[in-house]
Amino acid sequence: MTTAIVTDSTAYLSQAEQQQYPIHVVPLSVIFDQETFAEGVDLDVTTFYHKVREAKELPKTSQPPIGEFVTLFEKLAKDYDEIVTIHLSSGISGTYQGAVQAGEMVDGIEVYGYDSEIACAVQGFYVVEAGKMAQNGASAKEIIAKLDEMKKTMRAYFMVDDLSHLQRGGRLSAASALIGGLLQVKPILHFQEKVIVPFEKIRTRKRALKRVEDLLGEDVAAHPNIEAVVIHGNCEAEGKEWLATLSQKYPSVNFKLSYFGPVIGTHLGEGSLGLGWYRK
Repeated sequence: MTTAIVTDSTAYLSQAEQQQYPIHVVPLSVIFDQETFAEGVDLDVTTFYHKVREAKELPKTSQPPIGEFVTLFEKLAKDYDEIVTIHLSSGISGTYQGAVQAGEMVDGIEVYGYDSEIACAVQGFYVVEAGKMAQNGASAKEIIAKLDEMKKTMRAYFMVDDLSHLQRGGRLSAASALIGGLLQVKPILHFQEKVIVPFEKIRTRKRALKRVEDLLGEDVAAHPNIEAVVIHGNCEAEGKEWLATLSQKYPSVNFKLSYFGPVIGTHLGEGSLGLGWYRK
């Protein structure tokens, strides 16, 4: 069996990762006024954050049309026996459901949907592992079994400078009174049951970063063999500085640097920082 891997642009894979494995990316879109940009195709990260600063209103985001998935799946059916399509959390986007619906519309190939229940480079961990396995001849069911194992130890925490982006976009799931109270602090957020919720209220950014470091440290103490990623929202220097600190503190962990691209950046805002990891 030959297996193709499909994901969406919010996995923020590097060009090397996309080219090294049988991975195909369907972009989500960002809409400024009436103008639509396909993430990673028509709009790069630097241009996006510049446009946000100049815009009168925050942009909107849009999932890929089902037709884009159908077209890709039909094309892949000519060369592959199966498809595993891995997407950002179904709790914050309809992309996963759209891919599953498209799979049901295509003949001649079996399409397996996988809800990462998360986003960004942490979602990318699943995609890269699936790509490696597919390249080595693994079946879709074998790949999904491995992804389910990874999910048991997958963690991600992030901090935003301005919660109003998440609040206006409807991506922060909590009681409105709680949100109101959080607007004055720098809370740590995470995914729980597929949606973004506050993890802990922290008063300062420095303390929030330290708390996330300690959470990683708890897992490293139990299982040193960990893959981790620092993710930044157009604050690369700060992201690199944090990564250097973490690398020194936890030398057994394999760290990489990634970013919050246009779609996720729309909801988190500039200056956001995140840390995600799983046990290898």
